[in-house]
Amino acid sequence: MNFYFEASKVLNRVDAKQGSIKGILATLPEKNRARTAALVIETLKYKTVLSDVIAASGLLTQEKKKITSINLALVLVHDVLLSSGIQAGDGPVKQAILRHKTRLWSEFQRIKVKRGARSDQELARPSDERAVRIPRYVRVNTLLWTTGEAIRYYREKGFQISNPFASNKAFSQDEHIPDLLLFNPHVQFQNDTCYKTGKIILQDKASCFPATVLAPPSNEHAVVIDATAAPGNKTSHLSALMGGKGKLYAFERDKRRFSTLKTMLAKATCKNVEAIHNDFLSVDPSTSKYAKATHILLDPSCSGSGIVNRLDHLLGTENKEQEERLNKLATFQLMMIKHAMKFPGVQKIVYSTCSIHATENERVVCEALKSEEAQRGDFKLAHRGDVLPKWHRRGLQEEMDSPECASSLVRCSPDSDAMNGFFVSCFVKGTQVTSMDIVTRKRKHSDNGPRKRMKT
Repeated sequence: MNFYFEASKVLNRVDAKQGSIKGILATLPEKNRARTAALVIETLKYKTVLSDVIAASGLLTQEKKKITSINLALVLVHDVLLSSGIQAGDGPVKQAILRHKTRLWSEFQRIKVKRGARSDQELARPSDERAVRIPRYVRVNTLLWTTGEAIRYYREKGFQISNPFASNKAFSQDEHIPDLLLFNPHVQFQNDTCYKTGKIILQDKASCFPATVLAPPSNEHAVVIDATAAPGNKTSHLSALMGGKGKLYAFERDKRRFSTLKTMLAKATCKNVEAIHNDFLSVDPSTSKYAKATHILLDPSCSGSGIVNRLDHLLGTENKEQEERLNKLATFQLMMIKHAMKFPGVQKIVYSTCSIHATENERVVCEALKSEEAQRGDFKLAHRGDVLPKWHRRGLQEEMDSPECASSLVRCSPDSDAMNGFFVSCFVKGTQVTSMDIVTRKRKHSDNGPRKRMKT
C-alpha cells in the first residue's frame, strides 16, 4: 500500500505546482521510480473521469477516515477500474475501496455511455500533438568519451546517419549543439549501457542552450556557479564544457532535489563540481571562494509553460490566478539576477527559463538592466554574436525598453522549433570585450586605413 501513498504524494506535489511532472518524478528513488511514474501518468490521463466517478459514488464522504485525500482515491480507483486491481495486501484502505467497487464500476460505465466513448482509451486526456514532432535528444557526455566515438558506437549498433524521423534506426548530429544527437522519438535509452553509465544524458536541445551561451572557461583556475542546479543536466553540461577543470559550485536548496543532483553528478563523473545544499540567495558574494566566480548560470523556478515533455499536457490549462503567479515568479527571478550581479568577480551571467511568458523573460531582463546592481556593475546584454548567433528566433521587440536589444535574447518555440519552449539571456560586464566589440574595432581600423608611423 506504500506504493499508492507514494504515488498520491507525487500528485499532491503536482497540484502544488512544485515542478513539472517529469521533474517531480525524477526526484523519486530510482528503485521504485518506473512503477510509480507509470501509475501517476496513467492516473493523470484519466483524472477528469476518475474524479467524476469518485464524486458520484460518494466514496470520500463515506470513507473519509480511511481514504484521506482525493489523490489517494484517484490512484486506487484507477487500478480498480482501469488496471488489474489494487496491487497490495488486504488492509483497511483497500477494503474501503472494494466496498464501493460495484458503485464505482456503475458510475464509470454511466459516464462512458454519456460521453459516447466506445473504449476506455477514448476517456483519456488527448495527447499533446507537439510532442510527436520533437526528436529524442541525447547529449554526449564528453567527460567520458567524444562525440565522434558516440556516433561510431551507435552506427555499430545499427543506426544510420539520416533524418531521425525517417526510421527508428536513424539519427543525426545537431547543427547548433555539436555534442547533441537526435534520434527518433520512439527510441528508448533507459536500458542502454551508455545511459546507465552516464556516457549519454537525455536532455532537450533548448536545455543545452544556457550552458552553451555561458561558455565557461576550461582551465584549472576557472570558478563557475550554477545557482539552481538540480536535477543536474545543465550542471553536468557545464562540467563537460569546462573539461572537468577548475571549480563548479552547484547550489540546490531543496533536500530531495539535492539528493537527485548528487546522484546525477556521480553518474556523469563530474569531478570538478562541488554540490552545495544551500539557497543561492543566502550566499554571501564576498565569501572568498565564491567571490572568484567569473561565470554564473541562473535557471530559477519558472512557470514551465514552455515544457512539451510528453507529460505536462496531462495537467490541462489553468488560467485562474496565472497572472498573480507569474508576477511572483518574476519577482523571485529578478532577485536571483540582482544577487548574481553582486559577486565581485563575475563577468558573465546567463539567465534562462523554460517559460514562454514575457513576464518571466523580457520583462525580467528589462528590470534587471535598470536595477542598481546592474548600474553599479556596468552590466549590459551581450551582443547577438555571442549568444547563439546562428539561432533564428530572438526576443520579443515589443516587450523590450530598447527594441534593438531583443536580438541579444534567444527564444525557442514549442510549436515551431521541435523542442521545449525556452528563453535565454546573457549579461556581461561592460568592461568585457565581446566578439562583436572586436569586429567593430576591426571595421573602424579598416575604415581609417593603416596608421603611419610618426617620424622622430
